[in-house]
Amino acid sequence: MSIENLIKAPRSYARRQLKGLLTALLLLASALSFTHIGSAQEEPLQLNTVLDIESLYQSVSPLPIHGETVTELLTELKAKHYAAADINDAFSSTVFDSYLDNLDGSHLYFLRTDVNELSKYRYTIDNTLAQGDVGPGFEIYNIYYKRLLERLIYAINRVENHIPDMDFTLDESIDLDREDDPYAETTVELDEIWRKRIKNSVLSLRLTGDSNEEVRDKLSKRYRNQLSQVLKTNERDIFQVYMSTIARAMDPHTDYFSPQDSENFNMLMSLSLEGIGAQLTSEEEYTKIVELVTGGPADRGGELQAGDRIIGIGQGADGDIQDVVGMRLDDVVSQIRGERGTVVRLSVIPADAISESSATTVKITRDTVKLEDQSAKGKVLDLSYNDQSYKIGIITLPTFYFDFEAASQGDENYKSSTRDVKAILEDLKEQQVDSVVVDLRNNGGGSLSEANQLIGLFIETGATVQIRYSGIRNGFTRSFGDNDPEVSYDGPLAVLVNRTSASASEIFAGAIQDYQRGVVLGGRTFGKGTVQEIIPMKYGQAKVTRSKFYRISGDSTQHRGVLPDIEFPDFYEAFEDIGESSLDGALSWDQVRPVEYRSYHSIQALLPELRERHEKRVQGSPDFNYIEDQIERTQRYREREWMSLNEMVVKEERERNRREEFDSENMRRFLKGLPLNEWVEEERIADSEATSDLASNNSEFVEQSESGAEEVSTEGEEEDDPLLLESGRILADFIALNNRRVSSIVTRIRD
Repeated sequence: MSIENLIKAPRSYARRQLKGLLTALLLLASALSFTHIGSAQEEPLQLNTVLDIESLYQSVSPLPIHGETVTELLTELKAKHYAAADINDAFSSTVFDSYLDNLDGSHLYFLRTDVNELSKYRYTIDNTLAQGDVGPGFEIYNIYYKRLLERLIYAINRVENHIPDMDFTLDESIDLDREDDPYAETTVELDEIWRKRIKNSVLSLRLTGDSNEEVRDKLSKRYRNQLSQVLKTNERDIFQVYMSTIARAMDPHTDYFSPQDSENFNMLMSLSLEGIGAQLTSEEEYTKIVELVTGGPADRGGELQAGDRIIGIGQGADGDIQDVVGMRLDDVVSQIRGERGTVVRLSVIPADAISESSATTVKITRDTVKLEDQSAKGKVLDLSYNDQSYKIGIITLPTFYFDFEAASQGDENYKSSTRDVKAILEDLKEQQVDSVVVDLRNNGGGSLSEANQLIGLFIETGATVQIRYSGIRNGFTRSFGDNDPEVSYDGPLAVLVNRTSASASEIFAGAIQDYQRGVVLGGRTFGKGTVQEIIPMKYGQAKVTRSKFYRISGDSTQHRGVLPDIEFPDFYEAFEDIGESSLDGALSWDQVRPVEYRSYHSIQALLPELRERHEKRVQGSPDFNYIEDQIERTQRYREREWMSLNEMVVKEERERNRREEFDSENMRRFLKGLPLNEWVEEERIADSEATSDLASNNSEFVEQSESGAEEVSTEGEEEDDPLLLESGRILADFIALNNRRVSSIVTRIRD
């Protein structure tokens, strides 16, 4: 899927689905694999199993090593965290709220009486932790565990005995955002909430064409399987969640990994994992894709994106797809991971859909994530503008990479983002490009030293970044930079960023902007301006925020990010959930002293006219108007807080959304003189999805759009990226304005 295919769920619903885009880095261990330990129920419960809470529920208690570990963790946080941890009542309250939110953020399990009883720990967790006591964390989890079992028992009974009683002509609706709703006062009130949730699940499957019997079988198997997975809960699961909550009370990027999770975290960081190349997390009953590993099989396939929810997994090209809704994350991951060259099929609810009626099947061949798959790529974009032809060099850099192992072994051909970009620049200069765009969209960062060296390709010498080390009271700031006077490229330059450009990308963009070496274009960057360090512990390891990035101007990149010189519409504008500023407990923006640095061009002086020309130009741009329309419709769609449970209303709404998206896309095509798409009725969509060789037989394919619309497009049709084209036009304007400015200065000197 393209980046345009973003989530169009209601704002509050999408908050749950997107919560923690960058927090994926905090969940890497749990996201990729767990060691299967102490499984009490290895097979799904049979249909005739007696569902009795008293016989199924058993409380879980901590081990002695858990108390020793929490004491060691607190010591490390106090001594080494950037913000110098104060373990007090305020910290205790933060841990308490975060823990409840992690367990039951949608208020679907705890009763108000449970929370009232547990509130005795709100201001005492700091005291129990200081004593090496994790008992409160286990007590809270045990109550949640029991309530979860009760809800699953209710759900199983509901789907196995009451589907024929459900009336989908009633004017009922489901609350899509329960984060701010009060906890249910009684079990009867909670039953009503769950009755609607289950009705919504049934409706979703009905909309796929399933009969009541098929819906019953699917949901019964799903909830019984989920119950089996929940019954595998053990002390390691609870300890990991509690310790992670304690660590993240410091900031979103500080975390704790148990020994098993540490192994998986380290495996990911070494990029030695064989699988599909995706970071996963659990949210409610779904396994959600948080981020695709650049260059991995899933990323290369282009059919998955962040926010997609996996509901089924099949092994091989034709193996049965097994329902995994509600399954433990470690079991889902173990099914996805496998030997290189083998095939896994995923049944996925697209990020831009709410119900399972929109699920698609994606086939992926497992492989090892390779460094070369993340390499910089270069190309030349031919641009006709103002009756002139321009060659725009495009350098796409997905991450800042460096092959430490190859370099340490003396391999002269080791991979490095700086070396690769330098080679690309030489090639672009040979092709006599007029300007260069460095595309850092969706670049989440990487090697700091590579970012420094990459900046050095465009400047002579000077500082590139400042780092303030841990300890606000006793910390110190140090600058890093480029000492090599060689410049690989000194021509007109632009840096293209968006909301998911983070960390090292922000250092690069910020330095280019501060030096006025190039124009920064696009959307505001993520705002991750902190550095973490892995600290080994006797039992597991901690990831602790130790320092903070600052630009050479003295501004932090933390929280605020880098603001572009000229803004482009960014699809991530529709999501208030993306960015450091959306993460609970994120460290604040601040400043340090600037370092001395020079300006290479008078970009700031030219910006008013550059912006004016850009804005005038894009007012009539079919592509930019289409993007703005997409953002507006996405925001409007996400603002919904309720979804109807009336089958006819849901169908009509889906059709309106399809038509709106279809008309918007066709208007863009019409204004650009492109062939128009043909409207496809839903019946034909179902038929086309069932015909695997539609594209080869008809030279057409059905493409899923943001709002669930299906459009017929001509195969092989390819359009240039409108944001890259506009970047080239801005650089062409810069060349003209800069030449005019230089000529004016020369004339004044002569006079």
